[in-house]
Amino acid sequence: MATRQISADTGTANRTGLYLAVLQLVFTLGWTTYVIYLPKLAAEVGIAPSAVILILMLDQAIFTIADTAMGVAADKIAPYVGRLGLFVALVAAISCGAFVALPFVAGAGVAAQGWFIALIVVWSIASSALRAPPLTLLGKYRARPQVPFLAALALLGYGVAGAVSPYLGVVLREHDARLPFVISSVALLLTALAMSRIEYDVARDTPPPTPAEAAKPLGITSIIFIVATVALALGYQLHFAMNSAPFYLRFVRPDELQWLMPVFWIGFNIAMFPASLVVKHRGGLIVMGAAGLCGAVAIVAAELAGSLDTLVVAQFLAGAAWGCMLMSAISAALAIGSTGAEGKVTGLVFSALALGTFARMAAVAGGLQKMPDYAPLLHWAPVACWSVAGAGLLVIAAARLQGTPGLKASAGG
Repeated sequence: MATRQISADTGTANRTGLYLAVLQLVFTLGWTTYVIYLPKLAAEVGIAPSAVILILMLDQAIFTIADTAMGVAADKIAPYVGRLGLFVALVAAISCGAFVALPFVAGAGVAAQGWFIALIVVWSIASSALRAPPLTLLGKYRARPQVPFLAALALLGYGVAGAVSPYLGVVLREHDARLPFVISSVALLLTALAMSRIEYDVARDTPPPTPAEAAKPLGITSIIFIVATVALALGYQLHFAMNSAPFYLRFVRPDELQWLMPVFWIGFNIAMFPASLVVKHRGGLIVMGAAGLCGAVAIVAAELAGSLDTLVVAQFLAGAAWGCMLMSAISAALAIGSTGAEGKVTGLVFSALALGTFARMAAVAGGLQKMPDYAPLLHWAPVACWSVAGAGLLVIAAARLQGTPGLKASAGG
């Protein structure tokens, strides 16, 4: 009987992870669709191409605030079984409604410019409910040893979406925006509606925390963890979004990039699962720190690569390192917030990711990549971000293992 119960619990846990993977996949592909079509839609309502980057920065600024707010809301709702799923589904319906309306409103021309911007704001705010809140299911209902593997499973959807995005851009670029927006919205809404069922399944196996359990204030370990996550996110953004394509263009033609950019995400998807075993036994901070240092070495190798083969290997290893960092960050966040603040700390992680994206877009908007004086900074900043953050996390993890006062609190173990 006990064996059958363990098997049932494992099966439910894996279904939870697969559900979250599908949710992240659909959500990320929807975001990719939005980025592909935004310049065209903005032009239809009279927004200059140079202002598109400002709209994308607005999205990330909203995510930076809303992700944490939605995580806090999830903490307050989660103790009541079924409420979290209902909350996510309702907000997802608002998000999808605003998203699917974008190409239709844009078709009305310049007169609809205000409505177009308003829909983007509504969509950005509501979309945050699909990031941190669903992942709180792992921290609130699953046994801690299961969390790293399930976090890797959930992030698999994010990684797969990253791998197929270059192809999606090629396929959708010349098509009308309305059908892709409708399809992605319907798929996302149907996935979000399934959350209540998933929530009931996991709640049946593991009782949720009672409403009386109060979240403890975040300590110094948590603050350093979030600051390090911001640095790691910025390093990822600068390396992959700004430097990777120029690295490849030293050896290939532009039309070959779509076949090479996914190498990073292949490494991302593969490395998370073995790394989750290390997180299970040694904690998230150690793996985050070690991955940060290894990733910095991989970026140096990519920077100095003298052949395409060397660059491909370096990009694979950099992607593997980023996968380990992100999976470990989610696992650590759920452990740090295990007293009832899982949503809050996980929301802070997503806010850190959005802040890193915002900073990279600000650099693009400022034209830093076109200024010769700043070229070395942009090339080596990812190395500095990953190595400094990685070293800092390892110091914190080592101090915690030695029982240093103030640092021994939960930190992803």
